[in-house]
Amino acid sequence: MSSSALSIGAKALTTNLTALQVVGHNIANVNTPGYSRQRVQLETAGYQFFGNGYMGKGVSIDTVERAHDAYLTREARLTSAIAAADAIRLSRLQQLESAFPLGSNGLGASLNDMLNAWSDIGSAPGNLTARVVAIARGDEFASRMRNTAGQLDLLRDSTQQQVQGSVDTINRLAQDLASINQRIIETQGSRHTPNDLLDQRDQLLRQLSEKVQTSVVPAEGGSVSVFVGGSQPLVLGARANSLSVVRDPGDTSRIALAFVQAGASTPLAETSLGGGELAGLMGFLNRDLTDVQNQLGRMALSTATLLNGQQALGLDLNGQPGQPFFVPPVAALGIPSVGNTGTGSISAQVIDATALRASDYELRYEAGSVSVVRLSDGQVSSFAGPPVSLDLDGLRFSLDAGTPADGDRFRVRPYEAVARNLQMALTSPDRLAAASPVNVIPGTGNSSGLSIESLYAQSALPAPVPSTSIEFQADGTYTIDGALPGTPFMPGVPIEVNGWSLTLRGSPSPGDRFTVEAATPASVAQNAGNAAAVLDMRTRPTFEGVALADGYISLFSDVGTRVQGAQFAANFSGQVAKAAESARSEVAGVNLDEEAARLLQFQQAYQASAKFLQIAQSTFDSLLQTVGR
Repeated sequence: MSSSALSIGAKALTTNLTALQVVGHNIANVNTPGYSRQRVQLETAGYQFFGNGYMGKGVSIDTVERAHDAYLTREARLTSAIAAADAIRLSRLQQLESAFPLGSNGLGASLNDMLNAWSDIGSAPGNLTARVVAIARGDEFASRMRNTAGQLDLLRDSTQQQVQGSVDTINRLAQDLASINQRIIETQGSRHTPNDLLDQRDQLLRQLSEKVQTSVVPAEGGSVSVFVGGSQPLVLGARANSLSVVRDPGDTSRIALAFVQAGASTPLAETSLGGGELAGLMGFLNRDLTDVQNQLGRMALSTATLLNGQQALGLDLNGQPGQPFFVPPVAALGIPSVGNTGTGSISAQVIDATALRASDYELRYEAGSVSVVRLSDGQVSSFAGPPVSLDLDGLRFSLDAGTPADGDRFRVRPYEAVARNLQMALTSPDRLAAASPVNVIPGTGNSSGLSIESLYAQSALPAPVPSTSIEFQADGTYTIDGALPGTPFMPGVPIEVNGWSLTLRGSPSPGDRFTVEAATPASVAQNAGNAAAVLDMRTRPTFEGVALADGYISLFSDVGTRVQGAQFAANFSGQVAKAAESARSEVAGVNLDEEAARLLQFQQAYQASAKFLQIAQSTFDSLLQTVGR
């Protein structure tokens, strides 16, 4: 009986000491990331039969278990992945926004300064100083375009490097997870769980989910399998696969992701990533940055094309047709897909600078037809034939050489390089084509009720330029070369005939006459008609209805809207992730107050066990002394 008491006391002493060690382990790891609180599970040590009944044999430790909720842990991983994607996208967008300042340092101010500089030329067409200023303003605009494009290129390069860094981290974490899985598998056969190993694995899974959204499935031997991109097995038990950064097969100037297993590479779509930093970075590269680069390139292409076009319609101080103001943007070459089997080559050039859409395009040759996909919104336009050239969104897509095969695809990026390469072509002030190729001569008997606001060519004029007579009638209409019926006159509304545009202001009188004819060489120095045309371009609807002078405002507004939306998404997903982690921590985290109470509980139990063991020992000693006599 005394030996049983000694055994009970010894078991109680060691059991409570172990409980104290577990409490101490919890307290020591109160600040350890990913640590789950552990608790000793006690059970009775059984019983034995004595003549007068069954007597207990004390206490023993069943196991040490960790506080863990699989559902809360999964929710914390998922929400942290979404929050990480939103946070990294917001960070990148804020850097993007810094490339588009407002005020005097912005592209909008530079564009308007360039256009407004033609106002001084209109006032004094022969003033070389005003012409020098106009050229300087144009050069400043081109320089800011190049600088802005350069900042976007740097942001693209740094983001691509960050993608590579995230992929390297994902692969390292996958290897670590496979190693932890192997160690957990090796512990099988024991009825106890390797709590600290499980905590390490959960922490690795949490770190991995911040890089890429994962699906975790329990596997044999206590291990887990980890899937990314929907169904790609990144970790299978003790074996890890990997991700890699590759060139986009549809556009080798861009990067894409691939899943690598047993040496075989499978494309991994950005849309399949779900959440995590990698998804945020790829989304920024493929959508936000691409869209903004296209808008910037469209602004450069439209401005250069319109100015060059109007310059070509005017006459310089030497009476010669105007030469390009900017170096004409070259046609964009189609990028063939790596799987193409045909010999075709594709290009695109602008034919209507006011109809351009800020988008990349993909041409798909299929069964004797060609489809053009506008990648910004997925709109598909199909053409039978296929034709040698086709027009869409102000662009002309041309088959320059060879023959595409069925299934061939071409990526066309009309705006990608325009802003980066924008340069001034004119350097001499006398080459600015400020003069109109036509003059207007008021009739000698005209009243003073009408004034000439502007006259300029708006398209190629017929050769030779015909003399055109405009005469006002008593009913408020005007005739052109005497042709009836007359056209109602509205002040400020252009009269457009034979490729030129004449704008008159005021109230006409019957019999007022104006004659439009080719400009004479002697009138060129005092003729500012084409300068007025450039000024009128400021209000021309150019960017999907937005005026040319306001093009930068629409671009900046789009960037600001993206930042604002990303800010809201990051704040919301961050709060959700914080709440999910807080819920997980309430279950798994260490509470020092609770541990202090348990410390006192097991300390008292340990002291009581020691006292009981001391009494049992004394009793046993007394028994031995009595029997020994």
